[in-house]
Order: sequence, then C-alpha cells, then structure tokens
Amino acid sequence: MKRTNYVPFKLGKLCSAVLSCALLGAGSLFSFSALSESNNWNEPIEAVSIEKIEIQGKAASLIGEAISASEGVIGQQEILNRPMLRIGEILELVPGMVVTQHSGTGKANQYFLRGFNLDHGTDFATFIDYMPINMRTHGHGQGYTDLNFIIPETVQTITFKKGAYYGQIGDFSGAGSASFNTVNQPQTTQLSATIGEDNFQRYLLAGGIELDNEHINYAIEFNSNDGPWTNIDEDLDKTNIFLSYNSNHKSDDFKVTFMGYDNTWNSADQIPQRAVNAGIIDELGSLDTSLGGNSSRYSINAEWKNENINASGYLIDYDLNLWSNFTYFLDNPATGDQFEQVDKRKVYGGHLSYTAFVNWQGLPVSNEFGAQIRVDDIDEVGLFQTQKRQRLGVIRNDTVNESSAGFYWQNNIIWSDAIKTIVSARYDYFDFDVKSNINTNINGVNLSVNNGTEDAGNVALKANLIYTFNDDWEAYVSAGQGFHSNDARGTIVQVDPNSGGAIQPVDPIVDSYGYELGLRANLFDKLNASLSIWQLNLDSELLFVGDAGNTEPSDSSSRYGVELTGYYSVTDSLTFDLEYAYTDAEFDKLPSNANQIPGALEHVLQAGVSYQPQQGWFANARLRYFSERPLIEDGSVTSDDSQIMNLNVGYKFTQLTLKLDILNALDSNDHDIDYYYASRIANEPQGSATEDLHYHVLEPRTVRLSAVYKF
Repeated sequence: MKRTNYVPFKLGKLCSAVLSCALLGAGSLFSFSALSESNNWNEPIEAVSIEKIEIQGKAASLIGEAISASEGVIGQQEILNRPMLRIGEILELVPGMVVTQHSGTGKANQYFLRGFNLDHGTDFATFIDYMPINMRTHGHGQGYTDLNFIIPETVQTITFKKGAYYGQIGDFSGAGSASFNTVNQPQTTQLSATIGEDNFQRYLLAGGIELDNEHINYAIEFNSNDGPWTNIDEDLDKTNIFLSYNSNHKSDDFKVTFMGYDNTWNSADQIPQRAVNAGIIDELGSLDTSLGGNSSRYSINAEWKNENINASGYLIDYDLNLWSNFTYFLDNPATGDQFEQVDKRKVYGGHLSYTAFVNWQGLPVSNEFGAQIRVDDIDEVGLFQTQKRQRLGVIRNDTVNESSAGFYWQNNIIWSDAIKTIVSARYDYFDFDVKSNINTNINGVNLSVNNGTEDAGNVALKANLIYTFNDDWEAYVSAGQGFHSNDARGTIVQVDPNSGGAIQPVDPIVDSYGYELGLRANLFDKLNASLSIWQLNLDSELLFVGDAGNTEPSDSSSRYGVELTGYYSVTDSLTFDLEYAYTDAEFDKLPSNANQIPGALEHVLQAGVSYQPQQGWFANARLRYFSERPLIEDGSVTSDDSQIMNLNVGYKFTQLTLKLDILNALDSNDHDIDYYYASRIANEPQGSATEDLHYHVLEPRTVRLSAVYKF
C-alpha cells in the first residue's frame, strides 16, 4: 500500500497571513534595491554581536534575543535548586508545563501543556545536544519522551520554545519544544550521596579534567528506590553514565559525548476507584503486582560549530520492555489483560546549518539554511498478551524503518533599532516501511496484510515580528505551522490485530497552526515578566484509550489561552516567581455539549520562593496547582484539582553542602493522573464492564537528605 501526500499544508487564513509577511519582507528588500542602487545588498557584514548572558536561573532578560514571549532559557543553578521527586519533573521548569506519572519511575512521565494531554510527549519536541529524545512509532506511545537517562548535574541550560514559530523545529512541534544543553565548561569534581524514605538512594560522581584548550567532563549516577507502595516494591535500579570531550580552538568548538542508561523497575499503575472503595486495595496498592519494565539507552554524538556553520551527528541504541494492565480481567477473564510492549531500535541522523550574514540596503540580515536527517531503524516494535510477564500470545510484532529529512530557511532582518522580523519556511519528507513479523489469521483474515510503505511531505511557514520599545519592553507577533507524525504502523494498517476487522489507515502527518501576541518586560533589573495570548488549531487530536493502553487519532481541535510569568529578585539571593496558564480547549466539529477534550487542563499555577546565598543557609519552596479537567467529552465526569508543595533547606560550607528535600511537604493525597474508562476486576461477573475513575495518587510526603562534597 502506498499513498503520496507531498504538500498537506493548509491554505487558509494562517498560511495567507504568513505568506503575506514573507512576501512583504521580500518586496521591501527589492524596493530598497531599486531606490538605492549604490548599496550592495549582497555585501557580507560581520556577524551581529550579541552580548552573552550567563544564565543562572530564569530571570535573565531575553529582550533583544527572543522571538516570542513564550520562550526562555533556564540555567544550571535553577535546575539544581529545584526540589524534584523524579528527573522527569525537570520539564516543569517550562512555564505552564505539568509533569505527572501513572506508572513506575522507569517509565516516561505524562506531560500537560497548553490544553494538551501530551501523553508521553506527542506534540512537544525534546532534544539533548541536537539529538532527538522523542521516539517515533514507539511501542508505548507516539513521541515517547523518557528523560530517565539525563543526569541533572550535566545539564548546563534548558531552552524552551512554546508554539510552532521556529524554523529549526519540525516533528512534534505543535505545542512547543525544549532542548537540553549539556555542560561545555570544565566542571568542578563533586561526590554526592542522597538517602531517603522507602530505601531511596542516589550516588553521583561528577567532574572535569582540563587540558589546555581541551577538557573532559564526566558523571556516573546510581539510583535505587522501593517506593511507598503497599503491596509492591518498586525495586528501581538505575545507572547513568555521561562522558564528553570538548575542544575549543580559535573560533571552532568541537564536542563528542557518550551517554549510557540502564534501568529496571516494578510499577504501581493507575487503579480503579471502586477497588479502593471496596477495600480490595488501598490508594497505594496494585491489582496486578507483576507490572514494570526494563529499558536502556546508549548514545554517542558529535558537534562542531564556528561562527557560520553548525554540524552534528548522532547514534542511539535503545530498547524497552514494558508490562502494563489497565483493564485487569475485562478481555481475558481467565488469564487477565496484562500485555507487554517491546521496542528495540537504533536511531541515527544529523543536523547541518549554515548562517550567512549580509547587508541588504544597509540593513543587518542573516539567513540560516539547515538540513536535518533522522532514521529510526526499528528491529522490533511489538505488543504481546502476557500473564505475570510470561508471553501467552502475540498481538502485533513489526520491523519498521522510518526515515525523514527536513530542510529549512530562516531569515532575520533588523529593520531598525525597534523592528525586527524573522520569517522561515520548512519542508519535511517522511518515508515509512513496515514489515509484519507474524503471519496469523484472525476471523479468516491474514495479518500479513499489515505490511506496506508510505511517504508524505509537509510544508510549514512561520513569521515573527518583534518590536522593541526600549531596553525594558518588547512586543511580539507570531504565526506558524507545526505538525506531528503518526505511528508508521497506523499509516499502512488495514486489519485490526485484535478483532480482524477492516480499519482505515491514519494520515502520516497531522498539521497544527497557531498565532500568538506577546509582551516581555525587564523592570528595575529586578522584575522579569512576560505575557502571551495564543491560539492553536490541530487537524487531529490524539486521545488516550484505556482498554488499549495507547492513543488513537480523533477529531480536529482548537485551543486558546493566556500565559503570565513573573520573576522578581529582591536581592541577589532572594527571588520570587509566579507562573500562570489558562487554556480553553475543545473539539471543532462535535456538539457544544460533547466537545470537551479529555485531559485538557484549564488552569495551571506554579509559584515559588528561593533563598540562595553563596554560602550559609539556603531554602526553596515550590507550589504546583492544576485545576479539575474533563475525563469524557460531555464533561459529566471530571477529575478533582490537584496541588503539591515541595521544599528544601540546607547549608553551604566552603566545599560541603548539606540539603534536606521534603517532597509533597503537606502530604496531599490528591491525584497525579486520572482517567475514565471501562474495566473489570477479578470479583466482578464475567462479561461485565464497569466505567470507572482510574487514578494514580500523589506519592506521600517523603524526606531525602543529600550531601555534596566538591573537591
């Protein structure tokens, strides 16, 4: 089966607006050329000098550098100061982002942003040193974003860009993106140990070796945890390794990095409300105590850059075995509904960009031309029926080769001291090749028909206008198109592997398009604030399906919202911050009484206070709140709202730092995640299916003590 869809982009109001901006910019250039032939508009100029700002937290002003009010940079100090239960919560440093968990610590988190239940990462692109983190055509979920391989002490900055207004970002770009940038400077050697309740242990050795214009950074982390669960030990056993070589010669920077990750764990998944009400389990219990997984990720990547060229290449070796059971005994009364999801792949690719700085009619102009290639060589992506992690049968097992190439051009013109435009165009091409590894019949239908190839292309246009009032105020107008790719298996499928019935394949690429107005202020060198008003339209929503344990495409949707952030530095040591996001999300074509998007958060609030002197006592307090949300389309079933507070306090000596983290300090028993779907537990009649709330409670208050010694 092969279909071609080379240019599936919208020709509506957004596209017209973006094209108009691009043509206006081009027309202006030609007008300037005609009026002033004495100026050479192709004359090279020196690269525009931008003052380098050392990012320690979030409060550094990006006026003069940002494209929109909803992008930012987070520094290492802010990352390490944040009290976190698990590494995935590092993405809560992105304003408006909520990170939760419905399963074990080794599994990718659940992410929420701008009215999306992003599941495990769809519609939010993530990278580390130009390597993609999102996994396409993944065994558990499209865009699967597992951050467990990251050691926070090795992250120098996180840059986030909400919205789809940036030419460098392609797949999974609807809601935005975040890039983790690992350390480039020699690191101070440190040895740290953390112990806590539920047999939590974490040990880290990290440091750097300086060699003239070259240096080596390294880190090794060991982490174990049994968790607070009443009838299961999480038995987490995680090892991370980081090793990088950096060379700085004149204007050239070269870096090679190796990362290694290996993890095994048991899971306490979401549970049905009725099982708790009946006293079968408590809120920290599990109905299936044999769930969990193991995963590994090994990668090597190289980067080289100078004033004009940025080049990188990477190779990732990844695998996952994950056992889950969301419906218990609904489909298989005798053996249960447990299933195993398998993903074994190699991912390789690279990035190359060239930036030319020229003078067009006396105006400083830069043109960035870039190409990105990615190949997912998936040896096995499968779904198996299991009982206590033993395979009983195969539902689907495939070999997939998915490759993509993206090309972009981004034009930056500084029209005056006040006005700047950034216009970009991007083209992405995908090729899917799916081969089924099973040859069985369901209801007389041969599943080998779920083989095939597919290809698709996508054009995205983006435009940004930035107006700088003065050194303290800047305004932004942005519009752009993004997209996410769909699972390759869904683009060629003809037969449902469960029922044997005929089904329609999904579109390979799903478009999104959005607009944004923004304002950024930096007042008195103490208050850094931003306001953004945005709208986003998506051609097809991905929704969680409880009885399948995965996501499926649904109808088109629209979102709009407001985001407000404020960071106030009372002194160099004492800071306050507030982040608030409001979102209205709904399906476009459903009746008004049945058009709510399950899992869409309406209100998200995060607030904090931090006292961080160079030495002596320090403290940090963080509050996260998100409102109730609909769990079905008519809004008749909703989750409760949820709030949690995390604290830490400690003392910095000259070389030794002692810290006490108090996570869920108020011992809230709110829910981390809620779903509403049908299931059947063991004591219920065969053939019955009960619609119920299924949830995962916040982990109870836990205390962890850390000691860090720097040599």
